[in-house]
Amino acid sequence: MNYADVEIMAPAGSFEALTAAINAGCHSVYFGVEQLNMRARSSINFTTDDLVRICRQCDAHHVKTYLTLNTILYDHDIRLMKTIIDCAKESGVTAVIAADHAAMAYCKEVGMPVHLSTQANVSNVETVQFYAGYADVIVLARELSLSQVANIIAEISRKEIKGPSGELIKIEVFAHGALCMAISGKCYLSLHSHNASANRGACIQNCRKEYVVTSKEDGIELEIDNEYIMSAKDLCTIGFLDKVLDAGVSVLKIEGRGRSADYVDTVVSCYRQALDALQDGTYGPDKIAQWTTELSKVYNRGFWDGYYLGRIMGEWSDAYGSKATEKKIHVGQCVKYYPKIKVGEFQMASHTLRKGDQILITGPASGVTRSQVEELRVEDRTVELVEKGDIFTLPLSEAIRPKDKIYKVVQA
Repeated sequence: MNYADVEIMAPAGSFEALTAAINAGCHSVYFGVEQLNMRARSSINFTTDDLVRICRQCDAHHVKTYLTLNTILYDHDIRLMKTIIDCAKESGVTAVIAADHAAMAYCKEVGMPVHLSTQANVSNVETVQFYAGYADVIVLARELSLSQVANIIAEISRKEIKGPSGELIKIEVFAHGALCMAISGKCYLSLHSHNASANRGACIQNCRKEYVVTSKEDGIELEIDNEYIMSAKDLCTIGFLDKVLDAGVSVLKIEGRGRSADYVDTVVSCYRQALDALQDGTYGPDKIAQWTTELSKVYNRGFWDGYYLGRIMGEWSDAYGSKATEKKIHVGQCVKYYPKIKVGEFQMASHTLRKGDQILITGPASGVTRSQVEELRVEDRTVELVEKGDIFTLPLSEAIRPKDKIYKVVQA
């Protein structure tokens, strides 16, 4: 297996996350524009006017750009779908991630490369062959085991199944992040309860809530050992990434367009380090433990290994929300950065900050900067603590920008 050919694909739900992903070492990013994507409700999303800026920033770092257009499409969506694809092609987007045949057909008509979304539920090589007329990269169904993934990839090679580019079909799989309890994300629970279709990017995440089971006839409640019976833990493959890649996978997808820039920075960094370690032969238990600890610091619902290793049933979360071991508290924003002396000036908006505190700074052009407060100065005198309303400076080796947000990082 040539690990150098593997692509780490990062989520970009904002310019902060986009910059963080690039700085952390991703090979590609995926993002949505307007409302025709599967995170239309949960992430900020870009507009078609942002595409040129996104592509310019990514091209400068040799990072590929994938635009998600993977919802179910209705007749009234067709005009917008075509407008988005036209804008993507004109702006230089690398490929469109699609699931609806109308989007695939239009991409083929105008010469826009397609990657097939997991919503297409591809789970066998015959289906790969069917979609090969449209897509060069196919995301397999999330429910497959690694042995099934390896078999499909071996058959692609044996049968020489090629996409529109003339190259063998490449396979993408989920590597890390939230897993939906439904088959390849095709859930109708949100539509049933709130007329908000998950397949149209409007999921309200009913499955993440706590439920009790009550008999309608006599009102008896069943005691269930896990109240969060539909909320799966987050997928984490970093502990068996060698097995995932040895199956022949070409693209590792990190889930999380609705999550923060520091989440993107941490997860992409860990998986890039793991990939590099596989290349140089240093991948092993000690490093896996370190990466797992780092991944635990940012948003997660607990970790499990998905269906890759042949689990009969999913592992369910036992709590609502994140199990991150760290949390960040917004304390202020940057006023100015002085590059010659490498000092940042900030205004405190809330809480306090002390010497020795861990801090995190995020911004659209800066991405994510982590540091420890070595010194605090107010009106050119050293202080031990700053409070709401204070304008202060602290040394920072990495450049930041005005209006970047500063957070204090504390144990959860």
